Parts: sequence; C-alpha cells; structure tokens
Amino acid sequence: MRLTRSEFAYNKVPCKAKGLSTFKVVYGTNPLSLLDLVPWPLRQKPSVNTQTRVEVIKRLHEKVNARIEKSTISYQTHINENKKKVIFQPRDLVWIHLTKERFSSK
Repeated sequence: MRLTRSEFAYNKVPCKAKGLSTFKVVYGTNPLSLLDLVPWPLRQKPSVNTQTRVEVIKRLHEKVNARIEKSTISYQTHINENKKKVIFQPRDLVWIHLTKERFSSK
C-alpha cells in the first residue's frame, strides 16, 4: 500500500524542469484521486473527440520540450559560469585517467 501512495504522489507532483507531472505529460491528465470521484454532473466531462485530444497532447509535449530546453540552458549557464575555458595546442601534454569500466572486456 505504501508503494501505491508514493507512486501516486510521484505521478501527481509537477517536475521542476517540465513544470508538469510526469503522468500528465504522458497521458494528458493528472491521475484521479479520491476527490476526483465526485458524481459526473458536478465535474467537467472529458472530451471524446480523439482529434482534439491528440492536438491537446501535442501542444502539451511542445510546451514541455520548450520548458525542458529553457531549464537545461539555465542549468548550463549556472554550472559553466566559473569554469575556465582551456584550449589545447598540438603536442601539449595532458593527463588522461582511464578506468576499466569505460572499456569492454577486451
């Protein structure tokens, strides 16, 4: 039961980078909670037209992609603001640290 609650919480909470919950990005709507189980006349009925639903989800994906790109650029500028750009010339000596995990068994 605890996994179900945590999974529901994860699916319902919006991600900082996307601005929307993962569930909404995939399915176009947030998961139903107990409060959503109110009788139908009191709630807005979902659209049955598949073409409209496809268009809504396409716009949603475009919005999420734009937000992720903006977030990525923001992270990059923040991380790279104190980095010094190093340009190597031919025949410069450099230190390379290679680990076993980066190569296949051969």
